[in-house]
Amino acid sequence: MKELVILSGKGGTGKTSLTAAFATLAAGCLLCDADVDAADLHLLMQPDIRKRTDFQGGGMAVIDLQRCTGCGTCIDMCRWSAIGSDFVVDQIACEGCGVCVDFCPEQAVDFPVKTCGQWFVSDTRFGPMVHARLGIAEENSGKLVTLVRQQARQLAEEKGHDLILTDGPPGVGCPVIASVGGATSVVIVAEPTVSGIHDMARAIELCRHFNVPVMVCINKFDLNLDNSATIERMAHDGGLPVVGRVPFDPAFTRAMVQGKTLLEFDGNGPAGEQLRQVWANIMRTPAMTT
Repeated sequence: MKELVILSGKGGTGKTSLTAAFATLAAGCLLCDADVDAADLHLLMQPDIRKRTDFQGGGMAVIDLQRCTGCGTCIDMCRWSAIGSDFVVDQIACEGCGVCVDFCPEQAVDFPVKTCGQWFVSDTRFGPMVHARLGIAEENSGKLVTLVRQQARQLAEEKGHDLILTDGPPGVGCPVIASVGGATSVVIVAEPTVSGIHDMARAIELCRHFNVPVMVCINKFDLNLDNSATIERMAHDGGLPVVGRVPFDPAFTRAMVQGKTLLEFDGNGPAGEQLRQVWANIMRTPAMTT
């Protein structure tokens, strides 16, 4: 079983749109949306949810005022200043570190586990999909990403799928690290902007740290040919394959409005033809063929 993770150094590069287009070409794959902080692959896949499960990802301190003696140890120990003089915990400021629980001499601080979001197993027109939604301003997204990927792999084994296509989160933070570990290969979708080039370099460095093979796809390459050339040069200098250059195409937005992938909406346009070539190039890379 192989897992192809689609990443981007920054948001807005078109990572999810390309992942959805690849889903139309990857016959028999299982879809996984690991961008749990801002999940939107479901908008194009229109999943029929078969299983819904709460995600519990940490605790939140609650002080029992009947047991509390007002010694102030918790206030002194809390580096987030989340405990007021009335010994009531500010639920927004509390980071859930648990130091007040460990050091309270009267054991007056409870630490109930809270529900941070939900994860789902669904059916789509392209095959099964495992995805999740983190609650507003909730944390532990890395833990939820790991859970979603584990469930996707388990389902793929049960259903006999030999490819998992994962829409990963942008950036280089904890959710991205949780998306990269153990992947067969990563496609970094880059845009020809200064920030796009900078953030692509950071994402490449992260993947190399985890010894995951990397390939680069330039989206909207024709918006700035000089910056696209810089991306290609950086990839060449780093020994990374550039699997394709997708032109800017307003059809992406029109397809999105109708809840369709680009290849469903306008598969014969210039971007559609390039996406087919990109997918063929991806599947011919050593990481995906061995």
